[in-house]
Amino acid sequence: MKFIYRICLSLSFCLSAWAQETPQTQLQRIVLSAGIHQMDIQLALTPQQHETGLMYRAEMPQGEGMLFVFPNPSKQCFWMKNTLLPLTAAFVADDGTIVNLEDMKPQTTDSHCSLQPVRYVLEMNQGWFVKKGIKAGFKLSGRPFRN
Repeated sequence: MKFIYRICLSLSFCLSAWAQETPQTQLQRIVLSAGIHQMDIQLALTPQQHETGLMYRAEMPQGEGMLFVFPNPSKQCFWMKNTLLPLTAAFVADDGTIVNLEDMKPQTTDSHCSLQPVRYVLEMNQGWFVKKGIKAGFKLSGRPFRN
């Protein structure tokens, strides 16, 4: 009986570890706009979804990204441990205004922070914002933002 219990614990641990190393691709999605540019965005709403973010993804189509939604505005800091893609984080105010943009290198633990308290952080493939001419001060639109 103890042997079977140990196998179940080991299997449970292995399944848990495997689940933690699997990319999140089935989160709720919304469409956001940056002027004429539309983005297909996954929503990271819970602490567990925040923790995993875009980790373990080998690729992400251009125009897709992830919006991290926090309950209250605060200084947000992100890092790239276990994240395989180069990303840019847009730290976004409640009204959709981009406060600052931070390019982030894959698989690093360097901290990238908002310049002021924000409730939203939008991660896109690195270079997407530059190619679209989007900078700090630009206003995003979509369901989450109070306009």
